[in-house]
This record gives sequence, structure tokens and C-alpha cells, in this order.
Amino acid sequence: MNDMTTISRTQREYSEAAKAFLARKPQLFINNEWVDSSHDAVIEVEDPSNGRIVGHVVDASDKDVDRAVAAARAAFDDGRWSNLPPMVRDRTMNRLADLLEANADLFAELEAIDNGKPKGMAGAVDIPGAISQLRFMAGWASKVAGETTQPYTMPNGTVFSYTVKEPVGVCAQIVPWNFPLLMASLKIAPALAAGCTLVLKPAEQTSLTALKLADLVVEAGFPAGVINIITGNGHTAGDRMVKHPDVDKVAFTGSTEIGKLINRNATTTLKRVTLELGGKSPVVVMPDVDVAQTAPGVAGAIFFNAGQVCVAGSRLYAHRSVFDSVLEGMTQTAPFWAPRPSLDPEAHMGPLVSKEQHDRVMGYIEAGKRDGASVVMGGDCPSADGGYYVNPTILADVNPQMSVVREEIFGPVVVAQRFDDLDEVAKMANDTCFGLGAGVWTRDVAVMHKLASKIKSGTVWGNCHALIDTALPFGGYKESGLGREQGRAGIDAYLETKTVIIQM
Repeated sequence: MNDMTTISRTQREYSEAAKAFLARKPQLFINNEWVDSSHDAVIEVEDPSNGRIVGHVVDASDKDVDRAVAAARAAFDDGRWSNLPPMVRDRTMNRLADLLEANADLFAELEAIDNGKPKGMAGAVDIPGAISQLRFMAGWASKVAGETTQPYTMPNGTVFSYTVKEPVGVCAQIVPWNFPLLMASLKIAPALAAGCTLVLKPAEQTSLTALKLADLVVEAGFPAGVINIITGNGHTAGDRMVKHPDVDKVAFTGSTEIGKLINRNATTTLKRVTLELGGKSPVVVMPDVDVAQTAPGVAGAIFFNAGQVCVAGSRLYAHRSVFDSVLEGMTQTAPFWAPRPSLDPEAHMGPLVSKEQHDRVMGYIEAGKRDGASVVMGGDCPSADGGYYVNPTILADVNPQMSVVREEIFGPVVVAQRFDDLDEVAKMANDTCFGLGAGVWTRDVAVMHKLASKIKSGTVWGNCHALIDTALPFGGYKESGLGREQGRAGIDAYLETKTVIIQM
């Protein structure tokens, strides 16, 4: 990895459009208007590529949250969105997607500045993914339907019974910092298609693209109060949203620890809750693989987005016969994944999102070393002027009791272990409190299906990793969450079912 020392880690200059956006006065988007906060508290916007403060956003007060929820409540209760023809909701959502597509380059740049991910990656993954969420769910606006049912205990013709699907109401949506705009769209789109209104709070570390999205809401034609976007800290603004009596549903993506807290707080009023939480995803490599193809795929499973992915393939189980060659193949990808500033066109991996996250990841690496793990690759930080960079890291000689094996690191760190047979590796893969994602690499279709059935995980990938599609449900087993997003399950999470029985 010596050649990595020659990489320049000086952040590129921002575009004029990005500079202008960053210079804007910190405000909140409520009732289709940019409004001032009730107090002067702000949160710094930091570029993790160099650690510099580049702007500020509002740290919303309780009064700010109440104002946003009141706007969403009024918009829901008078039906200005839910009572529109589904065709109109569909078209409005598609207009928002079109506007996002027209401004895709700026959104990718803002995401790169704010989160640290390479602009090229944001432009190829995050922004198109957000657009797809809006377009796919827009189609569901016209396809939500109930059914007529013949009762079981009553004679035919004595009653007319049917079900209808109705929007759940006002939604509090709290999204993480690893895929800011994509996660926001993942929450917004099904809520809008169902006829709900919402208050969205992006992560305090990465609020820029959500605020920029608000610029497009009025232009797309959404009625006032349907989409409200506020910024603020999770323990204050987020907590107020979760506990608010006028909120009917909470949707959260983030850590399992915070998800459990949100679930407890939501039970006071039995709010509907969906939670997409942490993971420690196993990646199983069988002995029949083509290592030359598999090793780069396994590396990408953990180093993509600097490992800041809920389904990152952070536990590698390679068959004893290919273990050494798989690790050797992964080490050869080090130059490709060498961390660079987010606006560097050569970047495939950027810095971690913050100093806090950088220190957390390095703390885990040091703990792994103390516990006896050996460093096969990385394990250190490249020289940089203020950025939060960590080199892609492989740890071997680990055991299931180590914190690096059991806990979610959320960084570019994979722990590698050997196995000998199918039943053994299935048991190892399931030895976790998480169950969000898993990967299996093999040429044997029977083995693929056997492992897919044995592994307790919301998604199992075969010969790939972290492929997400808007039509396919996504969520976790065990402590990785509650409910599902995307697909039909995604919109069902924003609907209530009402039964109507009429005696004839």
C-alpha cells in the first residue's frame, strides 16, 4: 500500500452552485415555505474530506418540530393530498423525480461534500436510486386497493363486507447519514403514494440534500404541509417527533441502539413503527468459486461507501481451501479502494463521515489488535490534512468472542475466518443478534439455495452483494429491524386496513 502515500488528499474546489447553496441562511421547510427557527441554535456542516466547516443548518427547537407536525396534521386532516385523484399524486411525485434528475449533478456534489462519499459514486448510486424510489412508488398511488370478502359464519347475501386501505396519517421520518438522499426518498415515496403527510428529519451530520430537495417540492406542485423538512439533532428534534401526539407513524433507519429507544418511546401512543437497523452481514465463499472474480466482489461488499453500509459484508467466511487466495485477491484491490477526497474524480472510497466515526472505527481496529487479530491489509490511516480517512482493512486470526466480530463497526473493516463444511458455516453466519443481509459466493446452485434457506437474514445475495431494487422488499430479521421497505410491503407499511360490514 506504499503507493497510496502519493495520493493527493486536497479537496477540490466546489462548484458555484454548491457554494451558493452552502451560503444560504439556515432555515426550515414548513408548509411549503422557508421559515426561521424559533431560536438561534445551529449545527455546523463539515466536509469530512478536510474537516473544514463549510456551512450551517438549523438545530430545530421543540417549537419548530411542533410547527412542522401541525402543518402535516392540517394537510392530512383536510385531505388536500390524500383526497386527490391517485393520478394526480402519481404525476406530482414523478415531477419531483424529474426535477431531481434535472439537478442530479448538484445533488451528487452536495452529497459528496456533506457525507464524504465520492461524487462519482453518489452520481451513479445515490441520486439514481432516489429517483427510482419516487418513480416506482408513484405508480402505487393508483394501485392501492381493498377487496370484497364473503364472511365465514353468515349466510350468503345477508351482509356486504369489504376492506379499504387508508393512509396511516402523519409520518415522522428520521434518516441516517450514510445514504442521505436515497434514504430520504426511501421514506418519502411510499408515504406520499399512500396519501400520508410527513415531517422528515435528515441526520444532523448530512442535511444538505434533504434541504435542497425541499427547493423542488413547491415546483413539483405538492400542496402546502404535505412534505415538511426540518434539521436538528436526534436526541432533541428526533425525540420530539417520535413522542409527538399528532404523529401516527415513525419510520427510522439507523443504529439498533437508537431504534430500540424509538420503539420504546413510540409505544406510549402505539404509533406504527418501521425500523431498518444495524447489521453484521456474513459473506460465505465456497471452495468452487473463481477467486479472481470473487475476491474483488467480496472486497467491494465491505469497502463500498467506506463500509458505512448497514448490509456491509463485514464477516467473511471463506472455505479453508480458498481462504488464503481470497485474502490475497482482496489485498490486490487496495489501490482501487485507497481513500481519496470526495470530489476527486479518481475516488472510489472517500473519508468516513465524521471524526466521531473515524475514532470509533480506529478504536475497533485497535481493540481487534489487542485481542489477537492480525492485520492482513490496512489497519491504519493514510496521511491527510484534516480528513477522516481510514485505509481498507482486513483482520484475520479472529474468533467469535472479539468485539470486531460481534459488533457493527460501520467502517471499511472486514474480519476473515475459515470454515470446513456447509452446516458449520451456516451456524457461524447465524451467530449474531443481527439479520439484515448475507452473501453467498458459489457456482453450485444447490448450495446457494441451501445456504439461502439456512441463513436468518432479510436478504441473501448470491455471487453479488448489496444489490438493492425498489421492487424488492428490504428489511431485517432479529435486531436488524421491524417491517419492510420497498416493493408492495413498503407501501403497505403506510396503510391501515379498514373492514366495513353492512347488513342487507
